[in-house]
Amino acid sequence: MGFGLSFKNNSDVVVLDSEFARLCVIAAGRYAPTEESGLGSTTWFPRVVTSQEPPLVFVRPDTVGAVASLSQMRLIGSAGNWQGFYVRAYNVFSAQPNGRYFVGAFAAQPVASFGMRLFNGAGHLLFDSGTACAVFTRSFQNWNYVRSERSETSSWRNYYTVSFDFPENEYLLINSFGMNLLSGDNVGRSLASWWDFPQNTLYAITESFSNPYDFHLPAVFAKMNS
Repeated sequence: MGFGLSFKNNSDVVVLDSEFARLCVIAAGRYAPTEESGLGSTTWFPRVVTSQEPPLVFVRPDTVGAVASLSQMRLIGSAGNWQGFYVRAYNVFSAQPNGRYFVGAFAAQPVASFGMRLFNGAGHLLFDSGTACAVFTRSFQNWNYVRSERSETSSWRNYYTVSFDFPENEYLLINSFGMNLLSGDNVGRSLASWWDFPQNTLYAITESFSNPYDFHLPAVFAKMNS
């Protein structure tokens, strides 16, 4: 930074800089079943996310004595007007979609009625003291293939696992679990996230009619700073 404002913490780490945006928490709350006999959940953000890029949605299913599953995530809205998101339980045998979420963007929004705001040289708002910041905590990519099975529609369903202790304050980036992966056909490879709380195991499940085994999608986690 040639000029402007730079802020460091006690560990000499830059936490605020007038040239670089941080991941700002625009809104947070809970998601719950709203449709499809308790399998589907539509959540409306308490404030619209005004970023041009799709915001990042992080979720933390409620800890239950069963498997919590999330799939088919999609954002609701468009560039500059992101209003909410949809997510669905993988099937009727897993827990209903209940939990906490936060939505973030690499830009702040004017929320605070007093405090401090920081803009970059182009006039874009980088920081508002009314919005918390989030930090990335870990990323898993070392999935272990467990097994495959045939579904009711004759597609192949693959299971991949990684050990995880499910800390209460870490949230999974769910955007990437809403996008189909490539497969050997024009249908694609659907994706779901399973949180097996009794076994302390995080699963990724893929399903496709053409069955590639390779899987390296990162599971990215973050937490909110108070």
